[in-house]
Amino acid sequence: MDRIFSLDEARSLMPDVRDKVADLVALRADLAELAYDLASTGSSSLGGIPERKGLEARIGEILTWFGDQGIELKGAAPVLVDFPGVLDGVSVRLCWVEGETDLAWYHRTELGFAGRRPLPH
Repeated sequence: MDRIFSLDEARSLMPDVRDKVADLVALRADLAELAYDLASTGSSSLGGIPERKGLEARIGEILTWFGDQGIELKGAAPVLVDFPGVLDGVSVRLCWVEGETDLAWYHRTELGFAGRRPLPH
């Protein structure tokens, strides 16, 4: 069964989410640069194919962590995560985007990001 988060449960995971996202952002940038350099010039100051595979593996580990927690990763650039939840009896996703300081948004499950609203106080 899929995990359903209370707002408090989701917010309690945010320090770990922000740490994982910071790592993911750095790895994402390194991988983009390395892949571009290898494709365009055949070499990179970041390494070669083994380093590329290493970056991909580390990214894979982070993506697996999100899934293991029951957190839905909806985007990687920018990173967008959803915590399945219920507000007032309605299925929602508690929504956070890379760069935001707090988990402060939600959207109805069937509406997606376009239906995003601030969480009620």
